[in-house]
Amino acid sequence: MDNETNTPQSLDEETLFIVSQTFKALSDPTRIRILHLLFQGEHSVNEIAEKLSLLQTTVSHQLRFLKNLRLVKYRREGTTLFYSYDDNHVMDILQQTIDHARHL
Repeated sequence: MDNETNTPQSLDEETLFIVSQTFKALSDPTRIRILHLLFQGEHSVNEIAEKLSLLQTTVSHQLRFLKNLRLVKYRREGTTLFYSYDDNHVMDILQQTIDHARHL
């Protein structure tokens, strides 16, 4: 709702696309596991792969998808990339959904 006029605000195509891609990102168990781990702190690709028992190539592919949606960010230290989450809004949704699932 538009606060000034109390009328529904239409969604433009770009917003619809980003919202649908964000939900697509959150619909994949591997990406959920990666985001959940990053919510706990920054990790390198190798650390993520090791802690989640995934192949490094799988982790890299999923991180690229998440980075393109601006859900994760990275910093470089030498030749190592360290990833962390980059969107509190989406992480709040993810955490609330996890809490909901555990509450059932």
